[in-house]
Amino acid sequence: MSIPPPPHSPGSYGPPPQPVPYGGQQYPPHPQQQGYPGQHRPPQPYHGQGGWGQPPMAPPGGSRTGRNVGVIAATVVGLMAVGFVVNRVNEAGARAGGSGFPAARYRLTVPKTLLGGAYQLSEDLSQTKGKEALKGTYDPKSRNLQPATARYTSASPTQPGVLALSGMYGQFKDPAGSRRKMLQGAADSNGARMAIPPKEITPAGSGITLTCQVLTSVQDGGATATLPMCAWADENTSATVAVVTAETAGQNPASVDLDQLAGTALKVRAEARQPIN
Repeated sequence: MSIPPPPHSPGSYGPPPQPVPYGGQQYPPHPQQQGYPGQHRPPQPYHGQGGWGQPPMAPPGGSRTGRNVGVIAATVVGLMAVGFVVNRVNEAGARAGGSGFPAARYRLTVPKTLLGGAYQLSEDLSQTKGKEALKGTYDPKSRNLQPATARYTSASPTQPGVLALSGMYGQFKDPAGSRRKMLQGAADSNGARMAIPPKEITPAGSGITLTCQVLTSVQDGGATATLPMCAWADENTSATVAVVTAETAGQNPASVDLDQLAGTALKVRAEARQPIN
């Protein structure tokens, strides 16, 4: 009597086949989705962001907290981009604007690190999204503007955070007006709500006045995030700064320490604003 062969012999055909899922149909592996763990689709962009709506890379660590901070940071960067509306003047417009523009002595840079190395450059958006924000608009009180826009992530793997810098440099006749326009543009964006109206803050010993406000925005999933931001403007540089952490995003807007944020923005200014050689 012959003995039947075993169900499978590896031989030259390799190891036994693996069980096939889905009732016999074999599908390619499903790609990893980005966003919160358990989501079946990527986080949707903030409604007013347009091309700015792509969430940044999560800060080091890959934790749920880091991912949440990254998604919220995408919102605040989008709001700041919408507020980034004091724009480049073409040469004809500059001539038509008349005299009275200050000399161009300083520029705004995108350093590799900020706040003494606490934040590392994640993405320089100056030549992409920054230029898009400057395109096709006109302001008779500013000229020769160039963008300086970037996203930074915390150097600490245990305390995820994102710092957003959205700014420009050139020649400004009305620095205080530039500050107001940037913050008002962010506040007027779809999905944003003014929680704490703009207030002027002059950090002790600085002599430099910043304008700060707190917005709120509903994130994908229904959670409301608190989004504080501060703006400075002088004769040559103008920018909005926001720092997003899990703690700040979950704060009651009334409890946000805007004086502290103004001090942080002033430090960013000191590191990013450099003399023109």
